[in-house]
Amino acid sequence: MSTTRASRPTRRGLLAMGGAVGLGAVLAACGGDAKDSAGSGSKSADAGPWKFQDDRGQVAEAGSVPKNIVAFTGVAAALHDYGIEVKAVFGPTKTKDGKPDVQAGDLDIGKVEVLGNVWGEFNVEKYAALGPELLVTAMWEKDALWYVPDASKDKILKLAPSVALWAAETTIPKAIQRHEDLAASLGADVKSAKVTAAKARFEKAAARLRAAAKSKPDIKVMIGSASQDLFYVSLAKMSADTLYFQELGVRFVEPKVNSAGFFEELSWENVDKYGADVIMMDNRSSALQPAALASKPTWEQLPAVEAGQVVPRTTEPIYSYDKCAPILEDLAKAIENARKVA
Repeated sequence: MSTTRASRPTRRGLLAMGGAVGLGAVLAACGGDAKDSAGSGSKSADAGPWKFQDDRGQVAEAGSVPKNIVAFTGVAAALHDYGIEVKAVFGPTKTKDGKPDVQAGDLDIGKVEVLGNVWGEFNVEKYAALGPELLVTAMWEKDALWYVPDASKDKILKLAPSVALWAAETTIPKAIQRHEDLAASLGADVKSAKVTAAKARFEKAAARLRAAAKSKPDIKVMIGSASQDLFYVSLAKMSADTLYFQELGVRFVEPKVNSAGFFEELSWENVDKYGADVIMMDNRSSALQPAALASKPTWEQLPAVEAGQVVPRTTEPIYSYDKCAPILEDLAKAIENARKVA
């Protein structure tokens, strides 16, 4: 989504833009308790009643296991990794050149209906025509459905049961478990060789990251996101990915956050305010990428940039073991290879 939206963005809209750093940064201010729902779904895709308690505490129910599923792109990508396919998606799916967005994962974007590709876009008529049996999305603030526009939310929610899973106020392992719970309720074999192997890789990657952080305790990491006018530095503990990295021992820059309490906005003149040895940069298509920042002298002069210690950050992870294991591996490698420059 463009960062030059004419009207003042909502909190969720700000996060959807590249300029809003850190998964739940702004939205966590309005989130509920940092608890995981104990709800789970049926254990098989056999005929008969289906129900699933989501992270709002609401129970979605159907006369049989839903097959005609519509989901936020990132959630659809996670379900795909468990063998559950959706009919349609909404949210960042295609880039301007028609290629899969980073949030699409391994989805075949040519085989799904795209109901909306940017923030605020959701084709209700197409959605209704699909005869949806289940709507699934992420949740960054309590009871707010990610990429489901407020203006059409009531119409959308009347057409099918909905499930919302936390993407903030949680950690990567907990978020993966909830997506796995949902996939299992929809008929996925979560004990398959593929899933088991991916989980083993994830656990090995977590151990590697913990060891890397322990071996280089002086390395400090900054979490950044860039827009044309501002650079955002987020507080690690407010996001599912970076909170988990912090639990594994990674040390992060702690910005002087704004009144919301979750990130600090810096002008490009002040981008050198914090010393960092490694910079993790928001990899979403809505954010400016490092290659586009060469025209900003203050960016080029940062020690981490000069040292080539800038790495992508998967700001909205796809919550499957298959997709999260590489995230841990990449950060472990970055810390293993980093030298103290700040």
